[in-house]
Amino acid sequence: MQACYKVLHVLQLAAMSRIITQRELRNESAAVLREVQAGQSIIVTRNGVPVAELRPIQPRRFVPRAVIAEAATRAPRIDGNRFRADLDAVIDQSVDG
Repeated sequence: MQACYKVLHVLQLAAMSRIITQRELRNESAAVLREVQAGQSIIVTRNGVPVAELRPIQPRRFVPRAVIAEAATRAPRIDGNRFRADLDAVIDQSVDG
């Protein structure tokens, strides 16, 4: 029964990714990495068992400084004393040895 689950799992992965063997990765690593860089996800198998997934790294999304500064100008003002009192009410700052 466990073998059936492995086969089902491999089929699910195959629907989303290309499957290659460890040997293909070793012999064709440059071509495989070009595919990944182009957006393709690849599952690597060892003796027919999926052991790794190669997928593109999602690019970081940076928010321009001007957008953050503009949002800060619309944010409500914070009363420093009240904020500190709120923090003191919920945070235990005692030092226990």
